[in-house]
Amino acid sequence: MFEAVDWGSLLVPQNPLAEVIVRGTLIYLLLFLVLRFFLNRQAGAVGIPDILVIVLIVEATTDAMGKNGSVTEAALLIGTVMAWSYGLQWLSFRVPRLRFLVSSPKVKLIENGQVLRRNMRRELVTDEELMSLLRSQGIDDPKQVKSAYIEGSGDISVTPLDGKPSGDGHKGADAMA
Repeated sequence: MFEAVDWGSLLVPQNPLAEVIVRGTLIYLLLFLVLRFFLNRQAGAVGIPDILVIVLIVEATTDAMGKNGSVTEAALLIGTVMAWSYGLQWLSFRVPRLRFLVSSPKVKLIENGQVLRRNMRRELVTDEELMSLLRSQGIDDPKQVKSAYIEGSGDISVTPLDGKPSGDGHKGADAMA
């Protein structure tokens, strides 16, 4: 059974290991920038257009990452990507001024009962999305809200005018699933 396995091509890299690391680094950083700064953050959910973009990016970058002919190359590429992911998270944790790189800032959508339409337009949050998320927290009218923010995750956090926690503690559509 194991005699038919070509252990050399399975484990011995066919490309220089430095090239695998450089390719992984460049593609990771490019994808990080595209996903961080160009994908639309939706209220409480990842939208179908975002999923399609991610799938198409994966397909488009497969060749650029290199055809990994060995398990060693694939493992090194995975390790490179994971190292960059962890490194950027660690850096943004240790250096607060760099947090904007990893997460979107919160944006106020309601202030003292007034819906901030300009901010909603900028974040592409529809009235229907906002009202759905308010209802999920037991609030029927924006006038009952002291403040509401779309968080970096896409969730909407709400502080009612009465200051009491609203609804059942859901922060957004993801929490309802």
